[in-house]
Amino acid sequence: MILIALALIGLLAWIFWPKKGLIAFISKRKLNDERVLLEDALKYLFECEYRKSSCEMNSLAGALNISGDRVSKLIQHLQGMGLINLNDNLISLTDSGRSYSLRVIRVHRIWERYLADETGTAQPDWHEKACEIEHFVTDADTEKIAAQMGNPVFDPHGDPIPTAEGELPESKGKSLSTLQEGEIGRIIHIEDEPRSIYEQLVVLGLYPGMQVYVTDVTADKITFAADGDECTLTPLFATHITVEPLSSKTRVTQKQDILSELKVGEKAEVIGISPNCRGQQRRRLMDMGIVPGSLITAQMISASGDPIGYRVMGTTVGIRRQQADLIFINKNINHE
Repeated sequence: MILIALALIGLLAWIFWPKKGLIAFISKRKLNDERVLLEDALKYLFECEYRKSSCEMNSLAGALNISGDRVSKLIQHLQGMGLINLNDNLISLTDSGRSYSLRVIRVHRIWERYLADETGTAQPDWHEKACEIEHFVTDADTEKIAAQMGNPVFDPHGDPIPTAEGELPESKGKSLSTLQEGEIGRIIHIEDEPRSIYEQLVVLGLYPGMQVYVTDVTADKITFAADGDECTLTPLFATHITVEPLSSKTRVTQKQDILSELKVGEKAEVIGISPNCRGQQRRRLMDMGIVPGSLITAQMISASGDPIGYRVMGTTVGIRRQQADLIFINKNINHE
């Protein structure tokens, strides 16, 4: 009986212990879930405002993947906190709500940039991991990371990062799907949601900064050269790419030679590494000597065909074909 009583006391203590018991844990988890939902709602409302589109209860519920009843309670909560206004089913941010949302967006985009430039996180995972971080990291830690990176002004998808004071430039550019045959633009943003579409754009090697030259437009597809490489997208996929139109007099960028095209015995000069190669992968290649001006020779191909052995800086290194696709070279050099 004594052992049973002690076990019961221990169980009750574990359940009701202040701050560390089961009930405290569940309460904290619930509060965290509510905070995540609230901040995600504010981010979505700001994105609607930034892109000059209206937001209703149904669209907010769809964006957050929650029921109508839950979104109604969420809206009441946001109103009670003075973060939104509701007028004829249209939701808008108050000044306080806008300030709060910009802080969350700044944290998100800084950590996206950190994941892209300083870690080996896969490109399709940048957004989701930043979403996990943004709700729980401190502002001090975020500002420390930003300072270490030189206070970047854009995230890796081309979105501007709000300043610490909450300033953000106006939205600009137009959808790639609106360009006509013969028009030229520069990619300034690639939408990272939904993930299924973003992953396809990543596979195609598209990234902010690339020049696009539209060669053909039909009802079913748009064909263009992205830094000289031909690419075809459906209109739906093209709407996820924002471009800045360029003058018709702009010189069209030609396709660059890449290291994976170099045959065994051939030598070339490294021009640079694609901006699409970031983080630890980029640093590893630079540590190998893959820097502008270096001479590199294709020396051998492994039995499986991948990786390929290259001679650079007096050393033979193995580089996988997928990485070699991201290294730009000049094959027209003096071979003496």
